[in-house]
Parts: sequence; structure tokens; C-alpha cells
Amino acid sequence: MVSGDSDAAVTGQDPLPDVDPVSTPAPSDTESSPEAGSAHAPSGGGPASSPEPEEQAAAMPASEPEPEPAAEATSAPTPTTPTAPPASAGPRPRPRPASIPDGVLTVEDHLERILRGLGPLAPYDQPLVESLGLPLYADHVSSIDLPRFDQALVDGYAVAAGDATSATTDAPTVLPVAGEIRAGVSRPFAISRGTAARISAGSPLPRGADCVVPISHTDRGQSKIAVTVAPDIGQGVRRAGSDVLAGTAAVAAGTVLGAREIGLLASLGAHRVALRPRPRVVVISMGSELREPGDHVSHDSSFDGNSYMLAAAIRAAGAIAFRVGAVGDDPQEFRRVLSEQLVRADLVVTTGGISLGQRDAIRQTLRTLGTVSFNEVAIQPGRVQGFGTVFDDETPIITLPPNGVAAYVGFEVFVLPALRRLMGRTPYRRPMVHAVLAADISSDSGRRQYVPATFEVTHRGAKVTPLPDSDELRLSRLAEANALIVVGEDETALNLGDTVRTLVLDRPF
Repeated sequence: MVSGDSDAAVTGQDPLPDVDPVSTPAPSDTESSPEAGSAHAPSGGGPASSPEPEEQAAAMPASEPEPEPAAEATSAPTPTTPTAPPASAGPRPRPRPASIPDGVLTVEDHLERILRGLGPLAPYDQPLVESLGLPLYADHVSSIDLPRFDQALVDGYAVAAGDATSATTDAPTVLPVAGEIRAGVSRPFAISRGTAARISAGSPLPRGADCVVPISHTDRGQSKIAVTVAPDIGQGVRRAGSDVLAGTAAVAAGTVLGAREIGLLASLGAHRVALRPRPRVVVISMGSELREPGDHVSHDSSFDGNSYMLAAAIRAAGAIAFRVGAVGDDPQEFRRVLSEQLVRADLVVTTGGISLGQRDAIRQTLRTLGTVSFNEVAIQPGRVQGFGTVFDDETPIITLPPNGVAAYVGFEVFVLPALRRLMGRTPYRRPMVHAVLAADISSDSGRRQYVPATFEVTHRGAKVTPLPDSDELRLSRLAEANALIVVGEDETALNLGDTVRTLVLDRPF
């Protein structure tokens, strides 16, 4: 993997997130204190007292505090009055929910380990047509005026306004027509005083003219025209540089390029722009029991859905996915496939093979290939997560659980932020929103639970409904969902009417 800047000191890049656990109560639904942050979910409790709880919440972002950047080493004059030293240096310590057992990582611990283990990809000039969804690495300074010349805004006649100052319907000013100007097909043109030139919208204004008389203000003559309304200087003219001036920044660094920005850059003549490339992500499913969709399956085999799901999610995030498919449980086979795939990988994502059993090929193999380690993380679903780098190129690899729902939650919580960091896009994590809970939820303490749900905004506000099923690992339940309710580690119940933190899926950010 080729990385550019390794941390926050990059153009358009924010610091690494230092997100407090969501189990700590937020000061209010709409406001958070600077110290506590606002990524906290309300603790479980009784139903809201208001008869219309949905009116109390809106789909407002639940902001996530960032670490305080280290102060630059600069000399300062001696203060005239004593000042207290800072309470702490570096990032604020992250509180740890009391219910998480020792030796188990928080979600933020594992996410920070991933984000610090990879950096934004090095930028280079890329075709503008391929830039959709990528952030501009540096300000694009226009080399030309836009428009490049004074141009007609309407079809009509280019004249000098002083030649028709007395024109009226009863006493029109008559001017001979010296020629015709059409956009893109005419030579440089000039008119003398007391004459006019027929001109189409978008054409360059000829020298000697300072306005365009619309056709409706004339008799539509051919060799000569009768102007019936006195024009003003600048009427019907779009001045050179009135949109963008040469030498000014037309699009700022960090701007994610969409259709409108791409249209502007193309109009300024930019056919290539400096961007961080789309990460190339190799997706591998582990398991000798897995088969390709459409293949024959025996009594003890299953179709490989995870690699298809993850590849689609990676493409939706703006990256490039290379789906390898299923690899058997043989460690030597996995090592061979992994080695062959690294030539096209900025990141590898695997699913399966990382449970606590001794026969899992990924655990056996990856530990010998680099810095990969596996940890129990306080997340549900998906308990064991892995991350590290492999081989001499130190390609990063994220390992996800084998269950489809757990793998998808792992993608949202860990892989998606990693992809956005590689692309230089911020924020890294999908923003959470407040919503009113439409049904009770129970949860085990000690883990952050992500519950599939449906989110909607009604005339009463934002509402989120957990999907009714006791089996949290059902893929059909995940497919119906458009959101994940976040239940904090120290919470064992969220009740109807509570305001809860919600990840709204598939929403651009």
C-alpha cells in the first residue's frame, strides 16, 4: 500500500476520532457539553412522560468530539500574570464503560488502532471524469476567467448604448447591421459607432459594442434595425470573469467532487485534478463449506453471501472492490491466495476464520505474516475482530466475523471509516442521529449492541423501530433494515419513547 500523509497534517484532513462511548448520557437531546461530547446515548429508563414523544426529537446529527491537537512549539512572551498549566496534554482520556471486562477492547479502541495503522493514499493527477465522490487534494486555482470573454446573454443585436439613447417606439433609432456573430464559428469582430451586429446568446461581444439589444426591442430587421427601447450599458452582457476570475481558487481543497463541482472544473478546462485514489480492496471469504451462488451445494455447504455483500458495500463507499470469493480452510491455500492478491490491494478485508478455535486458517496464518492480532471487542454482533499488516509491503488487513449480520456491522463500524481515511474523506464515521424509539429493546451489558431497525421522519419527528425478531443474526432482518440502533455498553434496556442514537444506513455523508 502506498500511503501519503500518515496523520492529521494533510490537506483537508481532520484529526483521528476520539469518540466517547455512547453509554454515557448526553446532557440533552439537542445540546452537549464540550467535555462530555455528544456521542452518548441516553440510558435506559421508563417511557417519556409526554403523550407525543416523537415531537421531542428530530433527525439531528449526534456529533462526535475529536481529540485536541497537540500545540505547536512556538516561542511566546512571558505572561504578566500567572496562568495555570493545562489540565492534560495530548488527546483527552477516553472513559471506559464500567461493564466492559478487563482485556476486552472498546469499539473506539479497535477503531483507533485501525485508523492509526493506515494513512491516506498518496494523491496524484487523475482524469476528471473519474473523480466523482473523491475529495480534491489541493485548491484548484483557475488559469482562466469564466466566462473567458464578454458574451451575449440573449439573442439580439450588439450595439454601443450611446448610439440609441433616444430610441422609443414612436421614434426608433435606425442602425445598419454590419454582420452576424455566432458562438464558436465567428472570427474576432468589431463594429464602428452607429452600427450594429446580429449576435446569438453565448457569442463574444464585438469590440466597439457595450450592450446587446434583445430582438424583442427591435423590428427584427436584416440589413438594418429599428431599436424601439433605449438600451443601458452592460444590458444583455455577461462580463468576462464575472463567474470565476483567473488566479482565484474555484474549488477548495477537501471538497468532495459531485456533478456540480465536476461541471465547474470542466468549464475551467481542467481535464485532470489532484486526488487521492479510490482504495483497492480485496475481499476474501473463508470456509471450506462455502460455494459460489449458482453452484451445486451439498447437505453441509452454503452459498457465499458475505463476499458479495462486502464487495457491494465497498463499492457504495466509493472504493474499488476485488471479490476473490471463498477460500478453503487450508492455511497454505489461504497464504497463497493472499500473496497473489496483494499486488492489487491497498486493503484486504476477510470474513470468517477468526473464532477462538484452533483450526481457523486466518488466525493460524496471519500471525506469521506480519503484525495481525485478534482481539475480543465489546461489540454485538461480532465479538472477535482482527487487524494488522501482512508481508513486506505491510498491506493492512481487517478481519471480520463469519456471520453475515456481524460482518456487515463490522463493515459499518470499522471498515467504512478505514476506507474514508484512505480516500482522505471526513468525517471517517457515519454520523449518528437522534430518533424516538418506537418499541422496547433489551440488551446484555458489557457490549455495544447494533440493532437492525427502520428509520423514518414523520410530521412528529424522527422515529426508529427495531425489527421484531429475537434472532439478531438473521440476514433477512438486516435486509429489511435501513438503520442500526446503538445501545450503549452499560445499558440493559431502552424503552418506548426514549431518544436513542441511530446510524441511518445508505445515507451519503
